[in-house]
Parts: sequence; structure tokens; C-alpha cells
Amino acid sequence: MSGANLSQRRLKLSTFKLNTLLSFSQAINRGRSTQGLLDRFEQILREDLGIDRILFFYQYENGWDCILRSGVPDGLEKEIDIEKDLLPIRDITFMSTSANPTMVDFDIIIPIIQDEKQLAFVFIGDIDDEVKGVSGSIKHLNFIQTLSIILMVAVENIRFFEESLKQEAMRKELELASRMQAMLIPLEKSLVNNESVRMSAYYRPHFEVGGDYYDVIKMDEGHFGFCIADVSGKGISAALLMSNFQATIRALFTGEIELTRLVEKLNERVFDTAMGEKFITMFIARYNQHTKVLEYINAGHNPPLFYDKTLGEVSYLTFGCIGLGMLDEIPVIHAGSKLIDHPSKLLCYTDGLVEVLRDAVVEVDLKAIEDQLINDDSIDSNLKSIIRVQHLDIDNPELFDDVSIVGVEFL
Repeated sequence: MSGANLSQRRLKLSTFKLNTLLSFSQAINRGRSTQGLLDRFEQILREDLGIDRILFFYQYENGWDCILRSGVPDGLEKEIDIEKDLLPIRDITFMSTSANPTMVDFDIIIPIIQDEKQLAFVFIGDIDDEVKGVSGSIKHLNFIQTLSIILMVAVENIRFFEESLKQEAMRKELELASRMQAMLIPLEKSLVNNESVRMSAYYRPHFEVGGDYYDVIKMDEGHFGFCIADVSGKGISAALLMSNFQATIRALFTGEIELTRLVEKLNERVFDTAMGEKFITMFIARYNQHTKVLEYINAGHNPPLFYDKTLGEVSYLTFGCIGLGMLDEIPVIHAGSKLIDHPSKLLCYTDGLVEVLRDAVVEVDLKAIEDQLINDDSIDSNLKSIIRVQHLDIDNPELFDDVSIVGVEFL
């Protein structure tokens, strides 16, 4: 072959490669899918470069996967041990010998590495090197490597873009869930406030949605019920269980039902719904404004603080049982009853209020809450002081859980 013809062939090949890279880049810019790019990559290697065998391993977040297999038997990629056979490879490797006979069937392995991390491996090989002369995989090695890197970057970008879309969709769903959950929390105007009782409340989920819940249920004249509850765990699953729980309480809690029977029914519903995987701690009470008797059951919840303003005494409401949903049947329930014949205040809360994270250690800080309660201020003023002292109104890194507070002042 003359020098002129050889130069023309080289020029033609170089032009082909440049045009191929340009068209491949344009396909990426047009937003072609991952599968579309893989199909084009396969077409270039097989039809234009004479590469007969191709494997393309790609590392997802949850492990490695073979995203392209061409010219090889089905399932052949499963005979390659990623950790043993591939991870030791850091440079382009010619597969003249290998401990794994499957890999010897290929000519070259090209690792794709970014920031010292292996992202992909491209296997290429010819079937009949003697007929073809110089192996196409060797002859076009630099071009194939460049094309593989471009493909890898494109696949990564597509994956990141798809993940960002999923995250945005999830964010919108969480925003909607947050708004829906906020609708389950009683409005201030629905709290009891009259000549004998005043109520105040606060709610702050740690994430968009949470597993805390409180409610106030007005019954017949002179009676009302209230509760505060906390689902084990956080996030969507806790919020869903709490939403179901709220509906159940609203359906069952009346002025006639015995609290012990109510708790038994609630436990049945929670156990059936959560199948023992989650549980709910709860403080539930019913108050008779005529007799001034408070009935309550504490189902494994943080004991509410009761402050008798006349006697200056603080006590805790502890009578009750284990958390709801821990067992299919609660073995023993002790209902509490308290005659409130002095002006008093009751503070109910979830553990997110008193458990703080300091120097990677969870500390329980109950005294700061007590200090804000034992005074002659109104319960509403007490809650505002607690919010300020515990830094609930700012982004406080010490808080790591949902926070709910219900305060009741008996006049």
C-alpha cells in the first residue's frame, strides 16, 4: 500500500472517530436515555470497529450490575467475581492470562476510575483475530477508552438527574404529607378555654412529618378528653401509623367509654396495624369540670408534670400500663384518678422536649422544664418560656426528635 493511500486511510479513520465522538456527544445533549446511549455504544464498537464481545459493568449505589452484554452467552457475566477478579485492576489490562477462564475470552479490560474510585469496567474482545489481522480492540484502544469514559460520564449524569427528579418528587410529597399531618393537629381555637380550664399546646416535627400527636376532644357539657402520643421511630412510617391512630381515637373516645376499655381497643388496633414492629406511648385523660376529677392512663409515656399552685408541690402522673402495640394484649392496666381541688397546672410532653444530644451523648434535661412550670404564670406563658429556654424556635442541633407539648391549667 502506498504512503498516500495509507495517509488517506488514517485521515478517514481519524475523521470517522471525531465525527463519532461528536455525534455521541450530541446524542447525550439531546437527552437520550441510558439504554439509547448503550445501544449506540454497542453499534459503534460492533459495526464500525469490528469488536465482537462487549461487557460493561457499572457500579450503582447498591452494588455492581452488567448494563451491557453483547456477543457473549447469556449469564456469562455472572461467572465474573467483581471483588476478586475486577477490583484489583487499576489500569488497562490485556487478558492473555487470568485465573478466571471467562476473562481470557476477552482481549482487554478498561477500568473507568474517578477520584480513585472504580466506577465501571469495560470488557472488549474479538472472536476471530486471525481473519481480522490486528485485533480491533487493540487497534482502536485509545478511541474505545475515550468513548467508554464519555459514556460513563453520561450514564452518571443521567443517574444523578433521575435521582434529583425522584428527590424533588419526594420533597413535594413530603410537603403535602406535612400539610396533611398538620391538619390532624388541633387548632388553637379548638382547645378548651373557659372559666375553669385553659389549654395551650405546641407541635414541632423533627422532619417534614413526624410520629408525635396530641388531640383534644370535647364531649358533652362539662367533659372533655385529651391525649398526647409518640410513635417509636421517625419519618413516613411513624406518621402513617399516627394518622391511623388519630382516626381510631376520634372514633372511640367518648364520655361513656371506660378508659381501660378504650386503651384495650387502641392497643388492639395498633398491634394489628403495626404487627409488633412499632409501638405507641400515650398519655390519655378525661376531665369532668363539674366534679373536678381527672381520669387518666399513662401507656408507657413520659409522666406528665402536675403542679399544685396552692401547695407548691410537683407530682407525676404515672398510673397506667405498657406502650400500645408492644403485646397483642396488655396484661395489666392501672387507671389513675385525681381530684383537682386547687388551682393547678398539668404539662404533658413527648421525649423530644427533654432528650437532647450533647457531645454525642443523649441527656435528659427535665429540671429546666420543671423550673418553667412551678410559678404563678399562666400555662400559656409557661409554654412560651419552655420554647425559649429549650431553643425550640430556632434550628437547635441538640434536638433530634419530634416535640409536642400540651399544657392544661385548672382554675
